[in-house]
Amino acid sequence: MRVLAAPASLKGALGALDAAAALAAGVRGAGSEARELPVADGGDGTLAVLHAALGGEWNEAEVVDAFGRPRAARWLALPDGTAVVEAAQAIPLDPGQLDPVAASSEGLGRLIHAVGSPRALLVGLGGTANVDGGRGLRAVLDGLPAPTRVLCDVDVQLLDAARLFATQKGASVEQASELEEKLAADEVLAPFAALPGAGAAGGLGAALAALGAQLVAGAEFVLDAVRFDPAGYDVVVTGEGTVDATTLRGKAPRAVVRRCAAAGVRCVVFGGRVDVAVPGVETVELSGDPARAQADLRDLGARIAAT
Repeated sequence: MRVLAAPASLKGALGALDAAAALAAGVRGAGSEARELPVADGGDGTLAVLHAALGGEWNEAEVVDAFGRPRAARWLALPDGTAVVEAAQAIPLDPGQLDPVAASSEGLGRLIHAVGSPRALLVGLGGTANVDGGRGLRAVLDGLPAPTRVLCDVDVQLLDAARLFATQKGASVEQASELEEKLAADEVLAPFAALPGAGAAGGLGAALAALGAQLVAGAEFVLDAVRFDPAGYDVVVTGEGTVDATTLRGKAPRAVVRRCAAAGVRCVVFGGRVDVAVPGVETVELSGDPARAQADLRDLGARIAAT
């Protein structure tokens, strides 16, 4: 059996590279062949996945997090002169402080400013604490340093940043409604509100589009960049920390499932927790214990190889 291990990161538990290694170890331990090809969608871990596939030079910038605290954020200079930044490096969602009403995107603006004047810019969106429609970013950044593509981890419109995600970031129902009203009233964002991805990372998709950036499906971009091709494999294994309704809105596992279906290749999706199964594909729930993530994935790889 030939298995392609193509997981995304398990937020708070395991990066995509380590997840792929654990899956592959389980497959090989059961006597089958495995290739590791971690994937991402613009959210957490996108930098690491692109670096593993394309190389490049790591850099670090001093920024602030979503609540104004100093923070070091990494960014990647690709060999072709493109700079890659990840919003979650600057303003990550912190389970220890969930307050989307106060959270600001200023740190991402500072991170973009820090890359200087690259040939091109890629901005990964996803996994952030803010729902500010990019107000913080726009306060410190009045333009982009180079032609920019924005890798959106979900395909949602602007107001969905509050409707679908504000409560996940700590907002009450009343606060989510207030945040939605603020986004709807923002005249700068209005022309871009209906774009797929406009609501990614608390409305940063729309904010960057207003600055002239092109919004693209992050998962599809990354799969192309890492040369994902399921042909020739007996099964492809993908997944993430939580499989839920947002997985179906553009996350990496969903993109992997679509490409496998088009190629006629079996695909298995795992989640540390599974709230919504991915239609038409095997969906496996792991223990949900972050401390067991590597062991869970090794066991899954072994089980798949055995079948």
